[in-house]
Amino acid sequence: MVNNTIRFLILDGYPKIHRAPLVDNGGTLAGELYAQRLKDCAPGCETHVLFPADADCALPQGESLEQYDGIVWTGSSLTIHDETDVQVVRQIRFAQAAFEAGVPMFGSCWAAQMAVTAAGGRCAPNPRGREFGLARKIELTPAGRGHPLYAGKRSVFDGYTSHQDEITHLPTGAVALAGNEFTSVQAVDVTYKKGSFWALQYHPEYDLHEIASLCRWRRDALTVQGNFATIREADQYIEKLEVLHEEPSRSDLRWQLGVDDDVLNSDVKMLEIRNWIAAKVLFQG
Repeated sequence: MVNNTIRFLILDGYPKIHRAPLVDNGGTLAGELYAQRLKDCAPGCETHVLFPADADCALPQGESLEQYDGIVWTGSSLTIHDETDVQVVRQIRFAQAAFEAGVPMFGSCWAAQMAVTAAGGRCAPNPRGREFGLARKIELTPAGRGHPLYAGKRSVFDGYTSHQDEITHLPTGAVALAGNEFTSVQAVDVTYKKGSFWALQYHPEYDLHEIASLCRWRRDALTVQGNFATIREADQYIEKLEVLHEEPSRSDLRWQLGVDDDVLNSDVKMLEIRNWIAAKVLFQG
C-alpha cells in the first residue's frame, strides 16, 4: 500500500454499447457502483475504474499492476464463452496477467466466470435461463462453511442476481464455495499461477434500486422467459422494488417480494466484500 492507502483497480466488464442503456434505465454504471461499495467497506481507499471491453482501454501490465492492492471485477453483458469476441478475449488475457502478477482479485457474476475461464475452466448457457432478481437459498458447501470469505455468514442465504451463463467445469486449483438449485456454482475460490481470485455469481454490491433498473432494461426478455405474465406485471414489480428501496421497513412489501436482511441489510449483504478485503488485501494472505 502507498502511504497506507488501499488502492483498488476496478474492471467494469460492460461494453460501451450497453453502458448507456443501463444508465438510461436508472442504473448505476457497474464500475461506479463497485467503487461506492468499496469506499463503504474500506473508507479512505482509492479506486480506479477501467473499461477493459473497450478497444482503446489501456490496461496495466506487469509491474504496473503491483501499484494496486486488489483488483475487483464487476458484472458484464458479454458472453464469457464466446471465444471469437475480442472484447471477451482481451479481458481473459488481462485476468491471466493479473493472476501472474499475484494481485488478489474479487468480484461478482462475470467475475466468477472470468476467474474460472482464465484459469482453464469452462462456462456455458444455463439451461434454466436467466436467474434474475434474487438467487434463492444459496447454500455454502463444506469448503465454503470453513472459508474466510464467508466468516460470519449464514450457511443459507439469498443474494441479488442477474445472469444467464454459469460455471460448468472448475479448473485445477478452484474450489466451489456455494451453490443453489438454479446455479450449481454460486461462489468460487480460484488459485492460479501466483494469484488468488474469490468470486461470486451473485451481486453483493446491488440493492433493490439497481435490480429495478436492470428489470426495467430487460423487462421484455424477462416477460418472454416467463418471469412475468405481462409487461404491466413487470412494471408493478419494478415499482414495488423502488418503493421498498426507499422504505425498507415496509413489512408488507418485504413479505410480498420475499426479501429480508440477507439483501436489505448492507452489513449482511456486503459481508463477502469486507471479508475479502480483510483476508486478502489487508493481510495479503
